[in-house]
Parts: sequence; structure tokens; C-alpha cells
Amino acid sequence: MMTQVRECSVARTLELVGSKWTLLVVRELFLGSRRFEEIARFTGGPRDILTDRLRRLEAHGLVTRVQYEQRPPRFEYHLTDLGRSLAPIIETMREFGDRHLAGEDGPPARFEHSCGSEFHPVLACKACGEVVRRGEVQIADAAN
Repeated sequence: MMTQVRECSVARTLELVGSKWTLLVVRELFLGSRRFEEIARFTGGPRDILTDRLRRLEAHGLVTRVQYEQRPPRFEYHLTDLGRSLAPIIETMREFGDRHLAGEDGPPARFEHSCGSEFHPVLACKACGEVVRRGEVQIADAAN
């Protein structure tokens, strides 16, 4: 019996950003780390792996390098618009970890929205604005 692999945007996204070190690099860029040394310090990642992940993110247009020093040449890393579009993924993963994996001490940081309230991301329908609950989203063409 042959199994048909489902075409999937989740799988394609995971091909690009689905490793621990890649997502931690993106997290650091969202939190304001720009230089390789900061990214390495705050992720704890091996330098060779972080270098590879940054190059991959740059090659796919999620990160851009900006030179800030001539001698020796030194660069900062900045998220592009494409890279910033990963914000909902990072925020939702943080929310999951804060809610289910934080332990007795609770979450390691508190995040605020620009309105001043503690920030907790929710998934909502773009068309009607209704908050999406578990099980309410289905494949439109369920025959496939």
C-alpha cells in the first residue's frame, strides 16, 4: 500500500526555519541582538552552527548583513520584512512555553504590548476577527 505524502506549507516552513538554532537566532534578532557575539552568547549555540544558520537565513532573504566596521570587517544582522513575518510563530511558541513548560518559577520574562498590557498572542480569523479555537480550522477541499 502506497502512502501519499501531503503537500504542506508547514513542512516547507520547517525546511527553512525548523531547527532549534535557527529559531533561537531569529528570537535573538527579535529581541534586539544584532551582532554575532551577542547572538552566540544569548543562544549558547555552537559558533559554526550559528554561522551556518545566519548564512542560510540571509540566503533565503530573512536576514540581511549590515557592515558596521571597516577594519576588521564586522557585520550586524537585521531581520528583513520576510524575517519579521516570523513574529507570530516566535510569539506563539513563547506563549506555549510560558504556559506549559515554565516550571515553578514561571516564565523567564514578561512581555508587554504597546498598549501597556501583558502580551498574550491569539490566533484570529482575518476575515471576521473571531478568535480561532482548537478544531475550528479545516482544509477547505477536504477531498484531498
